[in-house]
Amino acid sequence: MKILAFAASNHSKSINRALVEFTATRFADQNPGTEIVTLDLNDYEMPIYSQDRENADGVHPLAQAFRDQISAVDAVIVAFCEHNGFVSAAWKNIFDWMSRIEQKVWCDKPMILLAASPGSRAGANVLASQEMLAPYFGCELQGTYGVAKWGEAWDGTGLTRAEDITAIDNLLSKLAGTLSR
Repeated sequence: MKILAFAASNHSKSINRALVEFTATRFADQNPGTEIVTLDLNDYEMPIYSQDRENADGVHPLAQAFRDQISAVDAVIVAFCEHNGFVSAAWKNIFDWMSRIEQKVWCDKPMILLAASPGSRAGANVLASQEMLAPYFGCELQGTYGVAKWGEAWDGTGLTRAEDITAIDNLLSKLAGTLSR
């Protein structure tokens, strides 16, 4: 199995990167032989999407490269940061460019959507928006989970609260079951 994991954040110390890497590593530990591919949004920075740019120059090659990464794996795990109740501008731009290649940005891949937040709402708005959009963009959603009060949930190396670990393990089990069909 090959799993793509990334944080939809361009922050160098992203708590969502920590969450997605923890989750992907946990999946690989539970499913020997799994290859994890991690991406950093900073490697895919491109001009803000505009139809004029697309008309003049075509789809940006970094958008195609990111989509090729999605296309080449069996499943995707994404952790979304929440900026003003929605996805980060960095992710929205990559997503907008990729959607010009094909509307099925997620290539019909099974996915888990996560969020980590220092607050008590656990990225509820960003997860709800992405869950609502998922079927329109070719996502076979396996579930979502938000980790609230990150400072209490994370000890620097992993999640510490049993309820967070259990919820993530349940999502990983569901993902593994989908992939083994």
